[in-house]
Amino acid sequence: MKLKVYVDRLSQPSRAILIFLKANGIEFEEVKIDIAKRQHKSPEFKKINPMGQVPAISDGRFKLFESHAILTYLACAFPGVADSWYPSDLFARAKINSILDWHHSNLRRGSATYVLHTVLAPVLGLPSNPQAAAEAETLLSSSLSTIESIWLKGNGKFLLGGFRPSIADLSLVCEIMQLELLEEKDRSRILDPHTKVLQWIENTKNATRPHFYEVHDVLFRAKTRFQEQRLKRASNKTDSSDRSTLPSKM
Repeated sequence: MKLKVYVDRLSQPSRAILIFLKANGIEFEEVKIDIAKRQHKSPEFKKINPMGQVPAISDGRFKLFESHAILTYLACAFPGVADSWYPSDLFARAKINSILDWHHSNLRRGSATYVLHTVLAPVLGLPSNPQAAAEAETLLSSSLSTIESIWLKGNGKFLLGGFRPSIADLSLVCEIMQLELLEEKDRSRILDPHTKVLQWIENTKNATRPHFYEVHDVLFRAKTRFQEQRLKRASNKTDSSDRSTLPSKM
């Protein structure tokens, strides 16, 4: 039976899975789970992942969720995957695992929370929390500094210090790509001080092209849509303010 991959391309971990599969020529069926329509909470999908989250996979009768577990499984289970993605060397694997563990409680928590409270909340009609956004930005900036000072301090192009990406590079870069949804001034304020991170992102894009760009196309289209919505909200506020300052005819 063909591998089935349950994803929403607006999900950072979903994109990492898809890019890995495409870059390694692994045959699979992509099953779209629309988070906006809450399909991830449906009884049908919960038979695949009882946690109700994407991504998830089914490989025959074997089902698996959590993106990092999926990436390690795919790297080990399918022939032809380059060793650099998840090296057979025990020390190298342990380093990758430590990066992935760190990622969940640092970079991902900072990035996802910041994007939620600055971009997604207004679009989804949810209350925004400026304090949560400020705290998340602090954690995000600290995480980017950590990446530079610990894993990008040498001459290598990628996190393990080598010249080929691992599953850790792919997972973390896809997370940072979610910042494309921000207003450009905010994205620049956060990322521009981290020149090593910016170069690492480009290295990962180049190592996985054209798949990186194809999978991220939905994110770029969402960025354009959110920009248009922000301009519309700003215009509506201006119109409302102008009407409130008009002199009364009474």
